[in-house]
Amino acid sequence: MKRKKKMIIGIVVLVIIILVGVGIWISRGVRVGESRLQVAREEPHFPIVSGFNLERQEFEFPRDFEGELNLVIVPFEMRQQEDVNTWIPTAQELERSFPGFVYYELPTIYRLPTLSRTFINEGMRAGIPDQKARERTITLYLDKEAFKKALGIESEEVIHLFLVNQEGDILWEGEGVYAEDKAEDLASAVQRNLD
Repeated sequence: MKRKKKMIIGIVVLVIIILVGVGIWISRGVRVGESRLQVAREEPHFPIVSGFNLERQEFEFPRDFEGELNLVIVPFEMRQQEDVNTWIPTAQELERSFPGFVYYELPTIYRLPTLSRTFINEGMRAGIPDQKARERTITLYLDKEAFKKALGIESEEVIHLFLVNQEGDILWEGEGVYAEDKAEDLASAVQRNLD
């Protein structure tokens, strides 16, 4: 009986230590805030959204898009990361070839409590060693239905790609894994809109 009581006390102490540690961790600014979403107009466009990148910096788009043209890759599920990765070499090549072009990855998830958002972002951060990739990955925790409606997205089964300007106008869109014809179409849209 004494042994069982000691074990219960040990478990309670461990839980308290974990909770205090998480509280300190969150209070030191590691906490990921909830995304804001504002749909600016009726026709498909990139809405005003906020999110935190994996370097723990907050962004608001389209205001904070760095490029004159921005490729936004939107996955909805963890398994779609492999599909996103098929596009990264093309996005990097376009960025090298066209000053004014920048790409972002915006994993899009339903609203979650603060602790869940923080654990997801920190888990993703730990799994991505490349600093530039962490800087360009901004997670959105928001009303997915309103976000999808603003962009004209009908299905979460595939990733979606949007070439947008700094006003949030959609200049090109695609979906699914990389294909040469889609990449050529994207490159043409980039060249056409930067000339």
